[in-house]
Amino acid sequence: MKKILHIISSPKKANSASRMLGKKVAEKLKEKFQHVEIKEYDLNTIPHLNESHINAFFTSTENRTDEQQREIATSDRAITDLTAADILIVEAPMYNWNIPSTLKAYFDQIARPGLTFRYTGKGALPEGLLKDKTAYIVTSSGGIYTDGELKAFDFTTNYVRFFLELMGIEVANVFRADAQAILGPEDAIRKGIESIVIE
Repeated sequence: MKKILHIISSPKKANSASRMLGKKVAEKLKEKFQHVEIKEYDLNTIPHLNESHINAFFTSTENRTDEQQREIATSDRAITDLTAADILIVEAPMYNWNIPSTLKAYFDQIARPGLTFRYTGKGALPEGLLKDKTAYIVTSSGGIYTDGELKAFDFTTNYVRFFLELMGIEVANVFRADAQAILGPEDAIRKGIESIVIE
């Protein structure tokens, strides 16, 4: 049984290219592994960090107040679901040349020293603790960011890949519904769906 965590970050619903493409990736994974359990994680209600969250994160478990424990309940649940997953589908549509704030809020909730990564004092980067997991990044954009003059401005997939790998998660592939402003949304989504290959 493969456990798949499907992370949805677009605030759009019916007409979201990243949601359509992410759904097709989930279907392809079901075809490949047959026995799967998929948990959808829609980030549209996830709280952005505030001072109370941060203070609770850096208070030891035995010293947390009931209020602090409530503050980090969302983070704890997110990390539990993430830890249990074998495969991630991370939808990251490009919004103003970066990820949606919902996805950044999720990353802020799960980036906790000692749980998802740890500092070792060896080298500049910490060690990821979420190993033996595979991720597929799904993105959408108006332009083309795989090559050409806009390639240097693909902050979306580069950041998501960096963050996941920092936590020890291997990124297997990136699927794109790009060039929507050039091809039109329908053709861009169709082309993105045709590109999905799960190896």
